[in-house]
Amino acid sequence: MMIRAVAALLFIFVSVTALGQGRIKVTGNVRDGDGNPLELVLVQVKNTLIGAMTDEKGAYSLSVAPGDSVTLIFSCLGYNKAERIIPQATRDMRLNVQMNYTALQLGEVAVTAMRKQTSTLESVDADKIRLLPDPAGGSIESLVVTFAGVTSSNELSSQYSVRGGSYDENIVYVNGLEVFRPLLIRSGQQEGLSFTNPDMTESVNFSAGGFEARYGDKMSSVLDITYKKPEKLEGSVMLSLLGANAYVGSSSGKFTQVTGLRYKTGSSLLSSMDTDAEYDPEFVDLQTYMTYEVAPKWEVNFLGNMALNNYRFIPHSRETAFGTTQNMKNLLVVFDGGHERDRFETFFGALTLKHQLNEHTELGLQASAFTSKEEEGYDIGGEYLLREGDDTGKGDDLSRELLLGNYHEHARNRLRSNIINVGHYGFTRMRQHTLKWGVQAQMEKFTDRINEWEKRDSAGYTLPHTGTDVSLIANLYSNNKIESTRLSAYLQDVFKFRIEQGMFTLTAGVRGSYWSYNKEMIFSPRASLGFIPALNQDLTFRLATGLYYQTPFYKELRVETKDEFDNSIINLNKEIKSQRSIHFILGGDYAFRALDRNFKFSADAYYKKMDDLIPYTVDNVKVRYYGENCATGYAMGLDMKLFGEFVPGADSWISFSLMKAEQTIRRDNMEQTVPMPNDHGYNFSLFFQDYFPGNKRLKVNLKGVLSGGTPFTAPRQLYENGYYTMPAYKRVDLGFSYQLAGGVDAIMDRGFFRNLKNVWLGVDVFNLFDMKNVSSYFWITDVDNNSHAIPNYLTGRQLNVRIIAEF
Repeated sequence: MMIRAVAALLFIFVSVTALGQGRIKVTGNVRDGDGNPLELVLVQVKNTLIGAMTDEKGAYSLSVAPGDSVTLIFSCLGYNKAERIIPQATRDMRLNVQMNYTALQLGEVAVTAMRKQTSTLESVDADKIRLLPDPAGGSIESLVVTFAGVTSSNELSSQYSVRGGSYDENIVYVNGLEVFRPLLIRSGQQEGLSFTNPDMTESVNFSAGGFEARYGDKMSSVLDITYKKPEKLEGSVMLSLLGANAYVGSSSGKFTQVTGLRYKTGSSLLSSMDTDAEYDPEFVDLQTYMTYEVAPKWEVNFLGNMALNNYRFIPHSRETAFGTTQNMKNLLVVFDGGHERDRFETFFGALTLKHQLNEHTELGLQASAFTSKEEEGYDIGGEYLLREGDDTGKGDDLSRELLLGNYHEHARNRLRSNIINVGHYGFTRMRQHTLKWGVQAQMEKFTDRINEWEKRDSAGYTLPHTGTDVSLIANLYSNNKIESTRLSAYLQDVFKFRIEQGMFTLTAGVRGSYWSYNKEMIFSPRASLGFIPALNQDLTFRLATGLYYQTPFYKELRVETKDEFDNSIINLNKEIKSQRSIHFILGGDYAFRALDRNFKFSADAYYKKMDDLIPYTVDNVKVRYYGENCATGYAMGLDMKLFGEFVPGADSWISFSLMKAEQTIRRDNMEQTVPMPNDHGYNFSLFFQDYFPGNKRLKVNLKGVLSGGTPFTAPRQLYENGYYTMPAYKRVDLGFSYQLAGGVDAIMDRGFFRNLKNVWLGVDVFNLFDMKNVSSYFWITDVDNNSHAIPNYLTGRQLNVRIIAEF
């Protein structure tokens, strides 16, 4: 150990001495075979201790003494060494180097190493989205839900749960800015398009926990997306039965822009549900990202988004068969002409000023504004009949009436949100360190108006039946307004170094926040360590831990109370505190070769200890919070993923997760331990690509999900009062795509079509096996106040046709 320490000190001394002479400066960039910058490449003068390491952009700089020729050696784990000779070094010079992956030659097959993941951030290839069969209309989230630890139980929604957390525990960044979504949405069919536009996306990174301090105060995951800066004119157009997308990008001198327009209508898809109705959902999303170089080393960026979501629904009738073959039931509902109309309008704009102080340091100022206008209104009523049948449960075999009644649901809900954010960020690279920091202030204003009620009648008696009063079965009123300010800051360092045993990547930082509404200040230290052993470069190990807070936004503040007339009123809890979770994650990757193909197996074991929880129930995709910190809990599990080329030239993966998530709720001098609302127990998912033998133009994409059922409660009931378990969610979507233009020997390779990069014609089969999945339950009540849960099924088998043209 003493010898190593002396050698290390000698290395530093000689390097500093050489830099101090500074006569001959050699700089350059190092890239891999695909043109991507390589960091942590050791650049060393042969037979000396003079050297340097490349930064995140692959850049290096070192000084050598003038004189005879100098030989530089470039070495990096997973790559072949490279040597470059500089004859007669007499002046400063630039030397760029390309390093090839470590390769194993097997006949005519070259085996290359896979990229290493030393942090909890996993890269996602956004190009895979364009051919993915996705009922939600094409979103990055539809690919994320196939990752280990991620679950989704509604194909109409872009929301997802990570390791047992709620949908609100996932944070999304686009170009370093947090994005928001509407709050009133209660079912996936109302939701529309997700914020992120895959056509405009350059890179995607996702972490299921243990993420860095530069990301905000959420307890589960982070999705970090960067939009493109095109170098030339490019674009695409997509048409399908679900809608249309158009995208164009361009670059002219100092100005670049990417603009995307998306339109979605799910009428044909929703028609496969049990309710016979007039569905008229229309969702429009317009985004643009512009950059302009105002001066050397100065750049201005603008990100803008406008989303208009309209959902209109006029039900006529509904018939749902459910139960077992021995106890088959059937619900028939005849609606009386009511309707639902929802409108969600969101606008987002962000301006960023960047300054490249030098080749190692960047500073930036950011300002953004978000406004949302949400309107939810419905008046839906009808008569229902619950019948019990024989083993078939069909047609005239239904023999016995169990329940007859009618109901009426009414809502006029309005929510206005305004959020303004200003901040500063920066980063600098210093040899083996990358220091990042940021501060921001966020002003928020919410205006909430809720007026909803439900009336039920069974056998001529209004429910709940008391014998004397006529009452509603449920009602809810809110008239609240809140204005507050949040302050936050973070500081972190990424330190990368090598020793004889291998390469380490240490990321450590701290985040602090203050919220004026509850006068709470929180501190969140976070750290992760990655290691690639020199003895076996196919192995990668990761360890991450940290203290993560879930700061209340708006929904968490709402508490339901009763007034003197037994009406449910929403008040805001000013004593609410942030939920807290401590993450412990241990994982690793193993890259190997089988069947003459590359594979990588990843596994992560995690444990999350949670305090000051705000319990919640889930109604379809709407989260309803208790409004108070009255629970503790934990989540633990194992995530595994097998990634590789099951088919040569096409990446695929299989993910499997086991988990257990529980919470202990303490209210009204009672204590009850129950599962977390998103405790799926297990999850299996796959994404598979294939080509037809002998014809690589005909491509197949397969997406499959199998998730365990989650707990749910009766309406207006809490988990500690009893819960049930939903059936498992299972679904397979299959897509066929044929390349009409682009590449070699294309069918459309003449005239105008020569100007197109690709033309794809596709056919999707959604829910290939027509499996009945449950999103929620429709509850009816008899005169004795006994409740019956009737499943609300999601979409059935459906065909979709699409055509994509890229230039």
